Amino acid sequence: MLIPTIDFANYNEQDDAGLDDLASLVSDALTTSGFMKIVNLGITQEQIDDIFELSTWFFSRSEEEKSTSAYVSAEENFGYQSMGVEHLDPTMPADLKQTFTLRDLLRHDRSDTRWPTPEFRDELTDFYKACLDGAHRIQRVFSKALGMEKDFFVQYHQGENVSLRLLYYPSSGVDDIAVGQLGAGAHTDYGMITLLFQKDIGGLEVRGADGVWHPVTPENEAIVINTGDLMERWTNGKYRSTPHRVQPKLGDVDRYSIAVFVDPDTETPVKVLDSCLKPGEEPGYPEITAGEHIQGKIRASHG
Repeated sequence: MLIPTIDFANYNEQDDAGLDDLASLVSDALTTSGFMKIVNLGITQEQIDDIFELSTWFFSRSEEEKSTSAYVSAEENFGYQSMGVEHLDPTMPADLKQTFTLRDLLRHDRSDTRWPTPEFRDELTDFYKACLDGAHRIQRVFSKALGMEKDFFVQYHQGENVSLRLLYYPSSGVDDIAVGQLGAGAHTDYGMITLLFQKDIGGLEVRGADGVWHPVTPENEAIVINTGDLMERWTNGKYRSTPHRVQPKLGDVDRYSIAVFVDPDTETPVKVLDSCLKPGEEPGYPEITAGEHIQGKIRASHG
């Protein structure tokens, strides 16, 4: 499966021709595989490296220390979860990963005692802002591709359901893994788009239209982008929400990644866009609010 790399270095909202070119490349990728890689989105490698360092530090702490940042509820979607809590594929054993999920950082209580340190809070908040800015660039390209007003998608993504997630896949021996157990079970993402930052250790696999699982090789300074369920609904299935999974980390080297789930604000109405319907065609999806879909999915993944 070919996952194209698209360069946003020349992104300019005032350059219609340039936006048309980007829109064509993005649309081709998302109608084919639902995945692409983007370089030069405006998030620096230094910023990314700093967050990986923070993530390594956090997960290296004792379980007792990490549990002071514990996750409370799907509604809040904030905090630390230990190994074996999440089932992204409910038909399989629990995922072999630890996570720290940080939703709605622009409005989250800065005095929350679950923040390990003020520096941890501030660096992650700055990175979150940079990722949200980058996501808005992508969304404006989507608007161009789909014939919508420039900020049609941006208006619905102000951060309420945007979640930054630190992920840690500890190395395991074969005997430690149950039959069918994965680092992250097969699933589709719930919202609009996901930004995934990987280091040089792979593990992500995408299911092709042929039913075969294809590895996504990490590429230096490239961010993996995929569309989720709500974008598939908005486009009447044109932009795919593609199943993907993460293999367990075998050997003696741990794996870390960072995901930013850019999901619409809770009350956002998600209905098939007129521009994605042929004359006389009926929508393939009923209208839904973003919140009811996202919350239902999160609750289901926690048993």
